[in-house]
Amino acid sequence: MNGNTVNPKKQALAVSLKNTFGFDSFRHGQEQTISQLLNGQSSLAIFPTGSGKSLCYQFTALHLPHLTLVVSPLLALMKDQLAFLASIGIAAASIDSTLKGNQTQEVMTAVRHGEIKILMVSVERFKNERFRQFIQSVSVSMLVVDEAHCISEWGHNFRPDYLKLPNITVELNIPLTLLLTATATKKVKLDMAKKFAISEANIVQTGFYRSNLDLSVVPVASADKSAYLTQQIKQQSGTGIVYVTLQHSAEKVAAYLQKSGINASAYHAGFDSDIRSKIQTDFMAGKIQVIVATIAFGMGIDKSDIRFVFHYDLPKSIENYSQEIGRAGRDGNLSHCITLANLDGVNIVENFVYGDTPELSGIEYVVDNIKTDSQLTQYGGKWELQLLQLSNASNIKQLPLKTLLVQLELLGILEATHAYFADFKIKLLQPKEQILAGFNEQRKQFLAAIFKATQFKKVWGSLSFDDLLKDKSIDRNRVITALEYLQEQQMIVLETSRMTDVFNVNSKELNDFALTENLYRYFVEKEEKEINRIAALVAFFQIDTCLSYNLARYFDDGNAPQRCGHCSVCRGKTAILEHSSKAPWPADEDLIRHAENFKQNLSTKITQPISVEMYCRFFVGMTVPLFSRNKVKKLAGFASCEQQRYQEIKEKLSMLQVI
Repeated sequence: MNGNTVNPKKQALAVSLKNTFGFDSFRHGQEQTISQLLNGQSSLAIFPTGSGKSLCYQFTALHLPHLTLVVSPLLALMKDQLAFLASIGIAAASIDSTLKGNQTQEVMTAVRHGEIKILMVSVERFKNERFRQFIQSVSVSMLVVDEAHCISEWGHNFRPDYLKLPNITVELNIPLTLLLTATATKKVKLDMAKKFAISEANIVQTGFYRSNLDLSVVPVASADKSAYLTQQIKQQSGTGIVYVTLQHSAEKVAAYLQKSGINASAYHAGFDSDIRSKIQTDFMAGKIQVIVATIAFGMGIDKSDIRFVFHYDLPKSIENYSQEIGRAGRDGNLSHCITLANLDGVNIVENFVYGDTPELSGIEYVVDNIKTDSQLTQYGGKWELQLLQLSNASNIKQLPLKTLLVQLELLGILEATHAYFADFKIKLLQPKEQILAGFNEQRKQFLAAIFKATQFKKVWGSLSFDDLLKDKSIDRNRVITALEYLQEQQMIVLETSRMTDVFNVNSKELNDFALTENLYRYFVEKEEKEINRIAALVAFFQIDTCLSYNLARYFDDGNAPQRCGHCSVCRGKTAILEHSSKAPWPADEDLIRHAENFKQNLSTKITQPISVEMYCRFFVGMTVPLFSRNKVKKLAGFASCEQQRYQEIKEKLSMLQVI
């Protein structure tokens, strides 16, 4: 602090920063964000990966009177941040699927007693009626949305449930919001801010360019990639990450590196959580030099000395590329980011996109289901669903199905009211009579009614709300509150399952004859947007001007140098990407035979006609609910065209008059 006068507020913040976090000063952007929040101004902070976004909410939370609620998209992110907070003595916890027995109840009790300063949850937790009831009973000072680009439909990892967060903020009367992200284009940035009524003046963007990252795009044929990768890693010092697209590629490449004498390990979402946790711990401790991973690895990894990040396959988008290379060199020292590039994997990345687009028939099924299963009157009605069940019935994957439901909400057709568990199971830890004896007569009668509506077998009992709520004087919320209390007092163990979402239905809007076509068009446009995003990535890797400059410009940072001097283009090596070799097609007669076999097999199991998309997805090898349910993967010809591009498969099948 310069000059003779010292700003008391700044001095207090500096003392707090030193005493709690051990830092002598804030990083660029942190102090401005924190000061805005402490002045009651909701903010959006866009900092590069590894630039200290988390400190903005961690520090602020200590200076707010009530709970700070953090919404985080990944369990690994939560666990890493909780471990850090515990290490510096900040009381924090999460409510997530890994908690066992009474652990969730213990966290809730600690929050109610003011013993927890920061609580971390996934966005899906707000659908849980027990959690909603709990969080409405406590005071929340600030909502923090980590990886906030998930809010924007223009973002690369759009998650439909995030769209509900602005309304949740209002419902819970949370006065302050902090959005955090490392990857936001100008369009995404303004979209996020608008959704939470954050003024442009309170958007803090620190700049995207990182001078210590050396970026290279190297055209390499697929057959030569493993050998080239091995050679490059042996020239590197320290630890690093190799990113691949598919799970089996992670294992194959890791095995190749191991045979070449490199201490490497595969990592992907198909491994058990215990195995993933051990691999991550060993990598953090320096016991593994190289992790070969799908995008499942890296979020929340706070290892400052990662010296290299290789992309063995093309990343999904420029945003993904940026996030993944951003894990290198967080200590500010030189780190190398090398992409082994060709066009061979473009079809795989594109096929992920095509696989998520619902068919028109699936959308029609959902809309018809709302019409027939909701008790509609001329003013509307109620509709209930269980996501997995509807996903299987409509043949729409769960994520695009969530997107569809959110679109119906945005159109005013559906209004999410609440979610509840269809199944409540109770295990008594004390005899019924002993439990009842501890309450006054009125409460004793209420609990007795609950126990009467519970059919006990050997250990567990199933509560029938249908039977219980026949008594109109009994309120469901009061029942849940009572059961939560009994569990808190260790009189029972309570388990809940089969989440059921409940919506109000606007029947007038539902009957718009163009509705399903408009919804289908929305998904087709979304598909086109994602395909264009892949095309932009390929174009970026072949650009003939500075990679670092163009990457920064993509994220609306105009302050990067036009020539960084530390990328392959600045070194005079512009990449031209090609296919290593043209993947062979199966013989025409084989395609025709496999298509006929697929049709005969499936037509005996489903009522709807087999569509063009079903044929294409069969040959590409996509997993959709209908295929999983009917064991289509076992049929000859499944995935026989996985090396081809989706649109080319469609053209080929049309030419052969298969479709």
